[in-house]
Amino acid sequence: MRKERSMSWKLGLLAALAVAALIGAGCSDDSAGDGSSASVDADYAKAAKFSDCMRENGVGEFPDPDASGSLTIDGVLNGSSLDPSSPAWKAAMATCKDLQPPGFTGDDDISAEEQEARLEFAECIREHGVKDFPDPAEGEPLVNTNIIPSAATDEGMTILNAAMETCGDLAERAIGQ
Repeated sequence: MRKERSMSWKLGLLAALAVAALIGAGCSDDSAGDGSSASVDADYAKAAKFSDCMRENGVGEFPDPDASGSLTIDGVLNGSSLDPSSPAWKAAMATCKDLQPPGFTGDDDISAEEQEARLEFAECIREHGVKDFPDPAEGEPLVNTNIIPSAATDEGMTILNAAMETCGDLAERAIGQ
């Protein structure tokens, strides 16, 4: 019974991290604008080239995009050991910049209203138990569990997930939804 509960909790945690990645990334641009399979194929090809470039330039654990071509900084960083402040990451990002898929950083052209909502979201998360949740910095994802010390524990992730659910409307505003 305990193993089943633990596995169920882990699956819930993975689902919550996926939601966090989507919240932070927002909607990616659809190059054809119509959601067609040709558009998805083009998105995947571009994101795959970016992933290859990142790996070839020192970030060996950089993942491939999902089947839809989606690749976001939140999805890449959350739950991984990758460090976006490392020299290897920064050098690879500079080298691969032209291959970066639309919406990768999730903060392309943030409006004043979106930045205000990002700050309100961070405050809401702190008010709901995640005292070490940082204000979102320019060029950084809305949620990055790698820089939230309390997220390194099961209890901390439970509190973060509950806070994210409570503050979800602010996250939608923060990503321009």
